[in-house]
Amino acid sequence: MSRYIIGIDLGTTHCVMAYTRADVPDHEEPEIRLFEVPQVVNPGEVQARPLLPSFLLLPGPHDVPEGGLALPWKADMDYAVGVYARERGAELPDRLVASAKSWLSHRGIDRTAAILPWDAPEDARKVSPVDAAARYLAHLRDAWNHRMAGEDPEARLEDQEVYLTVPASFDAVARELTVQAAHQAGLHRLTLLEEPQAAFYAWIAHQRETWRDAVTVGESILVCDVGGGTSDFSLIEVVEEDGSLDLRRVAVGEHLMLGGDNMDLTLAYAVRGKLAQQGTRLDAWQFRALWHQCRKAKEALLADPSRASAPIAVLGRGSSLIGGTIRTELTRAEIEQILVQGFFPAVGPDARPEQKPRVGVREMGLPYEADPAITRHLAAFLGRQSGEGHAVAFPSAVLFNGGVMKADVLRQQVLDVLRSWSDGAVRALPAADLDQAVAIGAAYYGIARQGRGIRIRAGVPRTYYIGIESAMPTVPGVPTPMNALCVVPFGMEEGTHAEIRNKEFGLVVGEQAVFHLLASTTRKTDPAGALVEDWSGEIEEVATMEATLSSDDDAGGSLLPVWLESRVTEIGTLELWCVSKANPDRRWKLEFNIRETVESPE
Repeated sequence: MSRYIIGIDLGTTHCVMAYTRADVPDHEEPEIRLFEVPQVVNPGEVQARPLLPSFLLLPGPHDVPEGGLALPWKADMDYAVGVYARERGAELPDRLVASAKSWLSHRGIDRTAAILPWDAPEDARKVSPVDAAARYLAHLRDAWNHRMAGEDPEARLEDQEVYLTVPASFDAVARELTVQAAHQAGLHRLTLLEEPQAAFYAWIAHQRETWRDAVTVGESILVCDVGGGTSDFSLIEVVEEDGSLDLRRVAVGEHLMLGGDNMDLTLAYAVRGKLAQQGTRLDAWQFRALWHQCRKAKEALLADPSRASAPIAVLGRGSSLIGGTIRTELTRAEIEQILVQGFFPAVGPDARPEQKPRVGVREMGLPYEADPAITRHLAAFLGRQSGEGHAVAFPSAVLFNGGVMKADVLRQQVLDVLRSWSDGAVRALPAADLDQAVAIGAAYYGIARQGRGIRIRAGVPRTYYIGIESAMPTVPGVPTPMNALCVVPFGMEEGTHAEIRNKEFGLVVGEQAVFHLLASTTRKTDPAGALVEDWSGEIEEVATMEATLSSDDDAGGSLLPVWLESRVTEIGTLELWCVSKANPDRRWKLEFNIRETVESPE
């Protein structure tokens, strides 16, 4: 038994950790607390803060005073995580790793390679997205052990029950890489939880038993989570189970790399244009610094509604500049106009994200969404899941989450847009602190798993299929049709499996073969074993993997009859087992995790 239940929000902008005792007697209510994280806030100064900014500073030999990065548990630190990394890194953008979580989900790069900071010179220090995430988690581990396990070795974080959150839209690869980062940080007692669910658990924890009075059977609740790097949409339905209210997650949106980072960059372009009109031009290095400065200004203005403006300062690059610094400001009116009109425009329910032709050759970088209008992406999500002809009701309530949604003007804009799409009223559920909710909800989920709280029935957010080649004669010029076999039904719980024995399949062994993983967000009733012939428009391919499965000398050919078994692991990865009909002890595993299929006979 672990002594504590730990919830960790490994966020794009901040990391947050909440905890509760795991051994609270049944007659007592578990209390969830935030862990304030010691971190360097100025050279030589360490303070405990409720948020650990997700920024990693890799300074050069003269960028930080000697000994300025020392921590209570390690004096000879040569990098910084947290507040000082964010502040000093805004002045040294070539030394700053930011948005590591977004890079962790980027399919077009090697996420285990040392590529960050992305635009840093070749001779600069670099780390991989996985390593950056591991350093954030290692800092949380060391900070916890310093404060909580000094006199109690059994309280070390490595020995506790940890619930680590990820975006609901993270694919199996990004989830597995998140687990890899946690393992690098020494955290092995680990369960992943989707962030929108964690936010909803935080709402339940805040409401306690009164949550049943706030919702009614049959209504659906939209979780609108817009954070630093991504926008996540989920629908949770209120159902009746054995005469009492229950909750069921019924839909998850696509992975949208669209959030605070895009907004900060948009503000930076606006400020650069304002400076250009005044005769001041910025080079590429200064513009990256301006991007970070705009983030600071935006956060300051959105956190304090009474402020009318926030200063911006960018170091100059020439001796002719007075004071060597370029100074300007960002006003509240500019922020609200740019963010509302650019990211939350008033659109109709039939609006869809605009598709723009791409330039054939472009710089490598994060694959941000082509259309920045979050409301258009929201319209597309709800159009696929709710309304006429769909089983899920249009949402009558919204739970906001993510740092972007802390702004009253943005929350109100989303509500106004949703109300314009619906004949009925759409209300906002009272949320806990949007920076802290995910970590608190993750800790509550740990309590619920002990049977002491409400659990949202969820499971996998999509229906998964494997491509099955049709047994048809070859026709010149016409590819052999591929059917979609359901191997993981929508909502299949982590840690469970499904057997498909109603049909025999042929498995290619002893030579290279291609395996197609398909998925659907709209077909939610296909059971395991369902074979879909015409799946165009409803099912899409999400991965193509190549593998050579081993063959015994007496295998009797390269096509073996098998039956299939699928498993969803506790970390959310998918395993497909091919079991020999002739010898059930002969099995092949296709695991959809890091970049390629893994062959693993058992």
